[in-house]
Amino acid sequence: MEPAAHSSAMDKRRRPLEAALQLTTASVIVNVLFATIKVAAGIVGHSYALIADGIESATDAFTSLVVWSGLRLAMEPPDEDHPFGHGKAESLAAFVVALGLIGASIAIAVQGINEILHPGSVPRWFTLPILAVVVVVKEFLARKVLHAGTHINSQSLKSDAWHHRSDAMTSIAAFIGISIAIMGGPRFAAADGCAALVACLIVAYNGFRLLGPSANEVMDGAPPAATFDQIRALAASVEGVRQIDKCRIRKSGLEYYVDIHVMVDGDQTVRYGHSVAHDVKDKLVQSDLGIADVDVHIEPFSK
Repeated sequence: MEPAAHSSAMDKRRRPLEAALQLTTASVIVNVLFATIKVAAGIVGHSYALIADGIESATDAFTSLVVWSGLRLAMEPPDEDHPFGHGKAESLAAFVVALGLIGASIAIAVQGINEILHPGSVPRWFTLPILAVVVVVKEFLARKVLHAGTHINSQSLKSDAWHHRSDAMTSIAAFIGISIAIMGGPRFAAADGCAALVACLIVAYNGFRLLGPSANEVMDGAPPAATFDQIRALAASVEGVRQIDKCRIRKSGLEYYVDIHVMVDGDQTVRYGHSVAHDVKDKLVQSDLGIADVDVHIEPFSK
């Protein structure tokens, strides 16, 4: 591939990644702000559900920072110690985010049970509008981050989006629990703790749901079958390719690395086969599939 064409392909993938980094930075700021507000309001307003929600927001701030760091490192070019680049940093970030969700759910469950066994005062009414604002903002952020994660095929961004959505869900659970406690009086003070338990189940579910895909990327698991079909079809469309033999694909961060065996006319020269191999590589790297590099092996095709 010509250096200019390779640089253009890299720039095309880098622009949405830089936009994703800006979005993740905003996520960190929002999470820190909400964590502070919710914990403070929970203490003053006698609501453990709101305090638990604030703790979840604090873990969101940490995990958003992990995602930011993973994406930033994944953008670094290959070097002597990392000849295939730093893309795995993004997959590791997604794995840490999923573990963070599971850890947060355990902490919320422990304190929620304690609140049920030893209920405190009835929460104050002003905790409700705070939660309503949180739900709207966090769901908005979840949709924005999920869209960005889907656009650049980032598992860590998708995980972070579900962190935002989990925060919105826990806030809804807290809103319901606090409303019941306020309307029912002291006899229903434990509803606040019950809401925290519901929230922890939602958070745990999302944590385990995201753990599998991120672990699969870390372990170089195969991408979806549709990706294989697209790559094989593109390679087969190159002039001189008679048939596709083997194809192996692994995902490193936001990009794919492809090892493909293509069959060409066995009576042609080595120079001809070499030229076809370059054409296959150029075709795949310049596609919109996010392919960073291709190793093409030529096999002779016999009639």
